[in-house]
Amino acid sequence: MATHENDNESYWIGFDLGGTKMLAVVYNSDFKKVGRARKKTKGREGMAAGLKRINAVISAAMDDAGVSAQQVKGLGIGCPGPLDLKKRQIRTAPNLGWDDVPVAKSIENEFGFPVTISNDVDAGVFGEYSFGAGKGARCVFGIFPGTGIGGGCVYEGKLFRGANCTCMEIGHVPILPQGRLDGAGNAGTLEAVASRLSIASDASAAAYRGQAPVLLEDAGTDLSNIRSGALANSVANGDKAVKQIIEKACDHLATSVVTIVHLMAPDIIVFGGGLIEAMPKLMLPRIEKAARQRILPSLRDVFEIKEAKLGDDAGVMGAAALAKQSVESNS
Repeated sequence: MATHENDNESYWIGFDLGGTKMLAVVYNSDFKKVGRARKKTKGREGMAAGLKRINAVISAAMDDAGVSAQQVKGLGIGCPGPLDLKKRQIRTAPNLGWDDVPVAKSIENEFGFPVTISNDVDAGVFGEYSFGAGKGARCVFGIFPGTGIGGGCVYEGKLFRGANCTCMEIGHVPILPQGRLDGAGNAGTLEAVASRLSIASDASAAAYRGQAPVLLEDAGTDLSNIRSGALANSVANGDKAVKQIIEKACDHLATSVVTIVHLMAPDIIVFGGGLIEAMPKLMLPRIEKAARQRILPSLRDVFEIKEAKLGDDAGVMGAAALAKQSVESNS
């Protein structure tokens, strides 16, 4: 383990509070990784126990880096669910069973350094803007299909957010008004027709009907087993029905691109998440071709579609960069 107790380096910490994991990474002033720690979340363990676990992961990351709390200039944390930005609280985190969580205050009381809170997707998009596929762009919009579909936007160096809330909920924009319901009970949203969960549901039905023998052999019909890798393997080995399901989802994702470009004309639209990582050559060209066909000629060439570069590091890097931005803007 390296030790930095006597140097004059400044350090920043990024924290990703996911539904299944807690990841903390310590960065030096050049944003080189110098320490990390990771623990699984414990389902519905209670807010107090969860906050204590968060602080334990932060301590472990600092120990791994060999730095003290006094050397850390700030910490950024990407959180699931809607946020109260003024109180710097998580309003609700359904996967964890938490409500009104004073996450920033808890960390600051424990360690003394300032904490910046953001939505986890926003943190990931800011990471791609700062260090990845959107570096140097004026406006970056991120779309991350998963169980739902997360969205985020960085405009002229700042996250695009409401006065006291996150926004850019692209997954809840209606696509098919009479379509199936999404997790929030809304009909025909992008999440309902193009998320990995939606794709897996249709693919499961195809497997059950005998139209996707590779998927049936590999993962069965249980949705919990039909992950991105299983879908990619199914397509690669000839399940035409699954390929058609994914292509249809891509066309719906293209509709969201059309909307975004007409509203914001971003330089870069970044697609990320496990589904995209598993099948970029199938999904991204299909999305781009379908989108450009429906965009006004004057806007057709103002944007690029790119695959996210940072993978799991996007959230922690973006959270740390947001902390640095916040601290420096307030100094």
